[in-house]
Amino acid sequence: MTRLTRPDLDALPSYVPGRSPADLARELGLPEAIKLASNEVPYGPLPGVPEAIAQAAAGVHRYPDMGVVALREALAERYGVTPDRVATGCGSVALAEHLARATCLPGDEIIYSWRSFEAYPIIAATTAATSVRVPNTGDHRHDLRAMAAAVTDRTRLILVCNPNNPTGTAVRRAELDEFLDAVPDNVLVVLDEAYREFVTDPDVPDGLAAYGDRPNVVVLRTLSKAWGLAGLRVGFLVAAPEVAAAVRKVITPFSTSSVAQAAALAALRAADEVRRRCDLVIAERERLLTAVRKLVPDVPESQANFVWLPLGERSAAFGAACERRGVIVRPFPGDGVRVTVGTPVENDAFLAAAESAL
Repeated sequence: MTRLTRPDLDALPSYVPGRSPADLARELGLPEAIKLASNEVPYGPLPGVPEAIAQAAAGVHRYPDMGVVALREALAERYGVTPDRVATGCGSVALAEHLARATCLPGDEIIYSWRSFEAYPIIAATTAATSVRVPNTGDHRHDLRAMAAAVTDRTRLILVCNPNNPTGTAVRRAELDEFLDAVPDNVLVVLDEAYREFVTDPDVPDGLAAYGDRPNVVVLRTLSKAWGLAGLRVGFLVAAPEVAAAVRKVITPFSTSSVAQAAALAALRAADEVRRRCDLVIAERERLLTAVRKLVPDVPESQANFVWLPLGERSAAFGAACERRGVIVRPFPGDGVRVTVGTPVENDAFLAAAESAL
């Protein structure tokens, strides 16, 4: 049979979403299962969001505003930038893909830490770029000096996930300053800050505030996590105007739906409630870290809404054991397990499952 697709994609792993809790509950005969695998915030839509969705739904027979003008202006106002520096897309992961398309030709290089966000190698491969994976440090953090040393004349894009998914660790201001000073001006550095709202370490910089004036720095943010819009997929980037313009050219037309735009505008009006919910998550994160370290002592600090259990070869078995107790976590076989911070009741259920499993 004639080959119709690229053979190199056969070796590419598929993105793995969190398992459906309804499926697991049905399988186990439970009334419900707990999902702590996808880094969602557990408190439901923000006030005003369901109403905005319902109103926007009446117009779904029309195309959305392709320029996403109102949302870009609202984001620009909130983050203190001009609208020409903002681009929106179907989550921050889609914008990372668009950045790769806007910067890389086949054979160009994309550098990222590993383990980091599992979409990065997929983005590189589908762009026909070469992945350059730089191993994490022994304490599960980016090795920024090694990443800077890996830059060649083929490097076009560097992805820095801060805080890092799935380990929750973060790079601090001094090391990021040193790194950015070492990277050539013709290499675009993407600070993927999907979990910025959960950061409490004052030494972990806000990429927009600290590096927004650097032409070769792009900051990615999302409304899927802290802002509670995971089901609608709204992300945005802030970059130099010419970079943002190039990205807007390659974005799939109309990919930020009219419902998503309306929901995002409503969510942005509930910033105080977002802060309250993030504080609840942070308090539970610290409780979870304290408790889980009694079972796995080398769990690293987290600046995100999840914790990382470096269980190595035990990861898959641990994930399966938690599922048997009705708790879905996210194992990365051979490396570790990521556990989303849920409600106090959900976290207690996980801790009971973890104690049983270990």
